[in-house]
Amino acid sequence: MKILVVDDHPLILEALQHVLQQLDGEVEVLSAQCAESGRELVAAHPDASLLLLDLQLPGAYGMSLLSELRQSHPTVPVVVLSGSDRREDVLQAIDLGAMGFIPKRSSSRVMLQALRLILSGGVYVPPEIFTQRDSAEEAPAAANDPGRTLRPRDLGLTDRQAQVFALLLQGKSNKVICRELGLAEGTVKIHVAAILRALNVHTRTQAVIEASRLGLQLDGVLPNRPAAGVRPQ
Repeated sequence: MKILVVDDHPLILEALQHVLQQLDGEVEVLSAQCAESGRELVAAHPDASLLLLDLQLPGAYGMSLLSELRQSHPTVPVVVLSGSDRREDVLQAIDLGAMGFIPKRSSSRVMLQALRLILSGGVYVPPEIFTQRDSAEEAPAAANDPGRTLRPRDLGLTDRQAQVFALLLQGKSNKVICRELGLAEGTVKIHVAAILRALNVHTRTQAVIEASRLGLQLDGVLPNRPAAGVRPQ
């Protein structure tokens, strides 16, 4: 497993090395300490299993860098590391396609559980955001538990809907989902609507947050190979 870390704090890098070794004894951790070297690192390792990205980097506005990396390297899952746990920051990062948002103040145990959840196909956000409400998004008051798991069928989702949801959680557009699963765009829209209905939410961002709250596990739902052709399923 190869994990990229872009962070300019030596102590954070040292702590992450310890946590990441617990994920996989053979994990390869590669790091960069500024935005430009981070871009070069991701470009050199497009096969990385995960990218951990600090939002406060020299030479870039964090959210802009996140958006840029998601567009230039859409196959590399990005997890935001931040000194902030403000709800607005979490929602913006998820909107931009991050697979998780981990405050730097999180304990090693929480961070490890969060990373395992993300690597299994889930999304992690700090539980505090479920008690921080604003006019832009309404969130349930219950906090998520990184150790709790729920499968798509527990929500009444079909296997195909689970596949669509897994790609949606990766921040992929309907057109990209169509291409990867070999589905018509209208079919994908129907599946997305069914997912939102099953979660009792109205937007993609709300769906991602709710999936995190529920501890939804989507590992193993995607086909090993992209589907060929277009078929309405």
